[in-house]
Amino acid sequence: MPDVSGALETLDALADEAVRLIPAAPEADRVVLGLAGPPGAGKSTLAGRLVRAIEQRVGSGTAAYVPLDGFHLSNVQLKRIGRLHRKGAVDTFDVWGYATTLARVVREVDRDVYVPDYDRTLHEPVAARHVVRPGTRIVVTEGNYLALDAPGWADAYCLMTEVWYVHASDRVRDERLTRRQRRGGRSPGEAMAWVAGSDRPNGELVKRSKSRCARVVTVGW
Repeated sequence: MPDVSGALETLDALADEAVRLIPAAPEADRVVLGLAGPPGAGKSTLAGRLVRAIEQRVGSGTAAYVPLDGFHLSNVQLKRIGRLHRKGAVDTFDVWGYATTLARVVREVDRDVYVPDYDRTLHEPVAARHVVRPGTRIVVTEGNYLALDAPGWADAYCLMTEVWYVHASDRVRDERLTRRQRRGGRSPGEAMAWVAGSDRPNGELVKRSKSRCARVVTVGW
């Protein structure tokens, strides 16, 4: 596994690598590129930019985005199971729903597949914000636990053509995550407490899955 965590990657280089995953034949299977990594590493930003850059190279509508965060359990369900205080932990996602959706994305290439997202204003998942259209050749999916070797997560992992690990230093991630929590309405003290008690432990679990990724990338945003 190439580890370039000390060197910044350019979007152009990463987009070119992603495009190389797409088979030359239009009728060939749809491919899925996974972006794993700890909270605050820059996965969702990279995914969005990759989709746009791929479409510039291959054509409009040829790339689509599937975020794991859309499969957060709702606050109602988190309260029911007593896990609202650990929202974002590995057991607070509908992993089987995610794996099933990825399977549909790979196999149902002749119809629209609607995909949920997470709304950071509502603090809830929302249905059908994204769609994978029939002309899509590559799907970029991202989330903390994509490379985890555990039930459900391993099922999803097997559906991905390749998984990259997105790296950022702990200091940079803590700063980003604290700002995220502040934007979500927490006080400075509450934001730091959440990062220490939730995001950091989640990140340590994710780091242990790095060896299952094809490569490690570091981006400068």
